[in-house]
This record gives sequence, C-alpha cells and structure tokens, in this order.
Amino acid sequence: MAISGKYGKLNIPKVGENEPVFVLRAQDRLAAPAIQMYRALVSSHGVPLADSIQKKLRLFKNGRARRKCPTDEFQQ
Repeated sequence: MAISGKYGKLNIPKVGENEPVFVLRAQDRLAAPAIQMYRALVSSHGVPLADSIQKKLRLFKNGRARRKCPTDEFQQ
C-alpha cells in the first residue's frame, strides 16, 4: 500500500508498503502543467519514458472532469 497525505493508503501495484506517493488528478487545473514539467525533466535526462508521459498527458487534457484549482478547496 502506498501512502498519500490526502487520500490515505492506496493500492498501487509495484509500490512498496508505506512508500509516499504524490497524486495528481485530472480535475486539478495544475495537473497537466505539472506533468508537462515532469516530462521535460525526464526528457532532459534522455529517459525513454517521456513518450509514455506524453500519452498520459493527453488523457489528463481530454478528461471530462470539472477543472478546479487546489486553492478552490481552501477558499470555501
């Protein structure tokens, strides 16, 4: 079980027990830009993972979830 500060314990294959994880959701307006920055970092290190990340980024951008900003939840 992975551990997320916000979502608690998550069952993610190949992630060690009590390993911290950072979750980005498609509804978060800042998720796609964060993934783009991560992709740029991966690409700059010559890791072939960059193409796979680009595919995931398209899923985030095409998702139907209502977009909201993380600050929205703190302004209520």
